[in-house]
Amino acid sequence: MAGNYHVRAAEMHEMAAHAHRAASAGHGKQDHLTGHEQAQRAMEHAAKAWQFSQDAHQKSKTASAPATDAPTKPSTP
Repeated sequence: MAGNYHVRAAEMHEMAAHAHRAASAGHGKQDHLTGHEQAQRAMEHAAKAWQFSQDAHQKSKTASAPATDAPTKPSTP
């Protein structure tokens, strides 16, 4: 189901946003190593989220596309 991919993509985007907020908090506390690690994790989540979004979009397109394998009936004059 394409809907499941959209839900998973949304979850991945939320994980990336959370990691970005955690990285920001780490940088705000002058804990740059932890902030950097969190930022790296955020980028990894964002990349996965983007890929899930692309997959969901592709699956939605193929699910809604008309079937082209159906035999066509020859037209008779």
